[in-house]
Amino acid sequence: MTLPTAFFGHGSPLNTLAANRYSTAWSAYAATLPVPRAILAISAHWYVPGTRVGAAPRPPTIHDFNANFPPALFDFTYPARGDAELADRVAELLDPIEVERDATSWGLDHGAYCILAHLFPQAQIPVVELSIDRTKPASFHYDLASLLAPLRDEGVFIMSSGNVVHNLELADRTANREPYDWARRFDDVVLRLLAERDHAALVNYHRLGPDARLAVPTPDHYLPLLYTLGVQRSGEQVSTIVDGFDFRAGSMLSVSFAA
Repeated sequence: MTLPTAFFGHGSPLNTLAANRYSTAWSAYAATLPVPRAILAISAHWYVPGTRVGAAPRPPTIHDFNANFPPALFDFTYPARGDAELADRVAELLDPIEVERDATSWGLDHGAYCILAHLFPQAQIPVVELSIDRTKPASFHYDLASLLAPLRDEGVFIMSSGNVVHNLELADRTANREPYDWARRFDDVVLRLLAERDHAALVNYHRLGPDARLAVPTPDHYLPLLYTLGVQRSGEQVSTIVDGFDFRAGSMLSVSFAA
């Protein structure tokens, strides 16, 4: 069986504990999934030089956000096991790309557990996180992801997490305000290109005009989408898990690919 693959717009770390329409949609999506033997997570927040794969037997929960968040969020842990066999398999598939097995410097960051807390709240599935090499162009990440596609036939759920639109500088935390026009337009363009399977345009997102420059001022939160695209199979259709905006400048678009 080929498992689905998905990209999630994770938004604020507060979504880890929230009961809202995003977390409800993520939970509902999980109910449709076959139970995976393991999860490979690609998060916007492990954005470092080089390609690294988590190798800790018990990946620590990393509270990678500032002290202004509530104590309950710092108390949260996601106690999933690691999976050394999966880490080795990732390195094997990516050869000759050099892959560092990282058992000490990282674990599960909020880009991963914000979603996992609602997909698999019992933390019963082993999780391995894969870094995003910040020194490489978008095309590298798309091509690297394609090498991981066999994992989908090996019981591994490949999930990536970021935000298609992510401009913290222009975020407006005033309640109940509509997204910026440019944010909405870019989100709509991405949805259209996903439906059209125009991977080249999505990889070369910087060519999509001024809206793209505002929506993706830095690549870290956009690049996870390319990992999901890279493992998409011919004939698979995209479905929207949930869409919406936080703070006018953060897209919560989450999508899945399956036959």
